[in-house]
Amino acid sequence: MTHDHDLVLHPTAAQTSAALNPPAGRSGGDLVVETLAGLGATTVFGLPGQHALGMFDALRRSDLRYIGLRVENNAGFAADAYGRITGEAAPLLLSTGPGALTSLAALQEAAAASAPVLAISSQIPTAGLGGGRHGYLHELPDQAASFRGVVKSVHTVRTQSQIPSAIAAAWQSALTAPHGPVWVEIPQDVLLAQTLLPVVTAVDATPQDVVPRPELTAVAAHLLSGAQRPAIIAGGGVVRADASGKLRALAERLTAPVVTTFGGKGAFPWEHPLSLQSWMEDRHTTDFLEDADVLLVVGSGLGELSSNYHTFKPRGRVIQIEADLGKLEANHPALGIHADARLALSALLETVDERTDPTAPERVRTVLELVRSRIASQELTLEQDVLASVRRALPPSSPSFWDMTILSYWAWSAFDARRPNTMHSAQGAGGLGYAFPAALGAAAADPTHPVLAVSGDGGALYSIAELATAKQHGFDVTWLIVDDGGYGILREYMTDAFGDATAPATELSRPDYVALAESFGVPGVRTTPESLADDLTKSLATPGPSVVLLPAVLRMFAPTHQRSAEPNSASV
Repeated sequence: MTHDHDLVLHPTAAQTSAALNPPAGRSGGDLVVETLAGLGATTVFGLPGQHALGMFDALRRSDLRYIGLRVENNAGFAADAYGRITGEAAPLLLSTGPGALTSLAALQEAAAASAPVLAISSQIPTAGLGGGRHGYLHELPDQAASFRGVVKSVHTVRTQSQIPSAIAAAWQSALTAPHGPVWVEIPQDVLLAQTLLPVVTAVDATPQDVVPRPELTAVAAHLLSGAQRPAIIAGGGVVRADASGKLRALAERLTAPVVTTFGGKGAFPWEHPLSLQSWMEDRHTTDFLEDADVLLVVGSGLGELSSNYHTFKPRGRVIQIEADLGKLEANHPALGIHADARLALSALLETVDERTDPTAPERVRTVLELVRSRIASQELTLEQDVLASVRRALPPSSPSFWDMTILSYWAWSAFDARRPNTMHSAQGAGGLGYAFPAALGAAAADPTHPVLAVSGDGGALYSIAELATAKQHGFDVTWLIVDDGGYGILREYMTDAFGDATAPATELSRPDYVALAESFGVPGVRTTPESLADDLTKSLATPGPSVVLLPAVLRMFAPTHQRSAEPNSASV
């Protein structure tokens, strides 16, 4: 009898010759780039540093495209977006100590948003490892410890022969649902030393499927088939699993209204008769979902933003499909199904009974009319007009990336993404500076569509250096900067909570963004709310990077999670 573990793949004569006579002049860094190429990578992001030069030298001998950004954190954001757009693990090459640590905020966003980023960092020489204080440049007692609470998995290399397997294991981890960032670190001397190992050619790192248990999907199908008022919350897991088509089919078979979370934008058609759109921060939507006798939650953990700040209290039976085991029933008791959204929705479609409910579209229209009436009563036409201008200017297939700024908070609820996987923001972890470097990563992933980035003036200052990157690579990215003179949302928060804002903390001295962009060789234009749609349209239609500056003070709509909230109080 032959067992799988007895099978041996016999190399050909040519393979044997190549293995016995590897090319001269290769190092541990070559093993890194060869492994990445063998796994299917075509593009890497990063920033060189002294300890990491072995990897960067090896790039010269590879076909990998290298995109260098000016700050490690921005390189991480670019890799994050590349991973979101392509669904591939995006390699991020970093140096030791400060270079590595500067990427932490970007990796936290990738973890929160389940973006597959493969971060590979150098380390101090092997002789300095172990926690002693040897005085090496960039030395940390335990560099990997700084990342264990942020990334999905950590992989440590100590010899050259470990490099291919460690990177392959990290790649598999990054792409197994839920996707996420992973960390590999390799000592400087291992990267620099000459290697006699053969060229890496065959690397297997197939992601593992997260398959639903059939007894659970059978119960879920039974509950949904017999529901009187079913409803669905669709999160980012639906988008990442490319399951929007199956979601629509299931919703239509059940005649179940669907609301998409901010991370799930585009998972369900905005104007569909069953679409509650994305008004998660509205009490009318919350009340509707609480009234469902069976609520199907797909690809969402029902965290703070997806539960109207934890005021959502479902009264019916909850079914939760979630690939991230840590999110399963983390906030509400449910029939928890640990599975990839696409696989679980496929199983439900095979077994659920069709049900009709002619009242469902009317109930959806009633909720949306109540939402619109509430917003209309607050006299926020400027904000709605600005958002509508962005929507008119942005081509339907173009991706957009939104920073943590008031216009983005409006977009979470009110922007029609048109298509899945085209609207992305930093709402996973909530850090500033995401939009523009992420848009550069998206442009690198797919140069066939112009990309839009939206920032406030405060967030723009986090990533202004990447105008040089945009110019160097000619990325087709239009950067809309809404300049309100400071950290506008924090100004609102402090004024609402304390009666006034601490001006040195919230008010900013800013550059002339148009002149600054032009100093990088990037065209810029100063616009108005009235001319915004035309100016954005022109910029998006012109190849290459551009900046559109909109001086405007926008306000947030009143929250509904604070029952006694004043009309102008802010909401994230």
